[in-house]
Amino acid sequence: MDAALRRMQVEREPLIITNYVVTETTAVLQRRLGLDSVRVLHEVILPIVTVAWVGNSLHQRAVELLLAMNRRQVSLVGCASFLAMRGAQIRRVFTLDSHFAEQGFEVVPEAVSQ
Repeated sequence: MDAALRRMQVEREPLIITNYVVTETTAVLQRRLGLDSVRVLHEVILPIVTVAWVGNSLHQRAVELLLAMNRRQVSLVGCASFLAMRGAQIRRVFTLDSHFAEQGFEVVPEAVSQ
């Protein structure tokens, strides 16, 4: 995973994250690792990425997609990300979520898509 991130940095890939992913990641870090990890996310990592804000329209379309997909394992956060990425014409994603590969995105690290 570290090698994949380094390669993306060398290739100057833009780093974009939705506010939904920030919220979800904050909750997971707080619950599993504690507030020191949340502090690193917000003070070290987020300042070097672009946060794309999910507004009402995108939220509503994400809910519609979630319900249309009718799959318990696909999250609202994932659906919002799929739509935000398509809207911004982003094809490559750093994720450990195999649903992005299923949606046709190029997944980094590649092992996730297998």
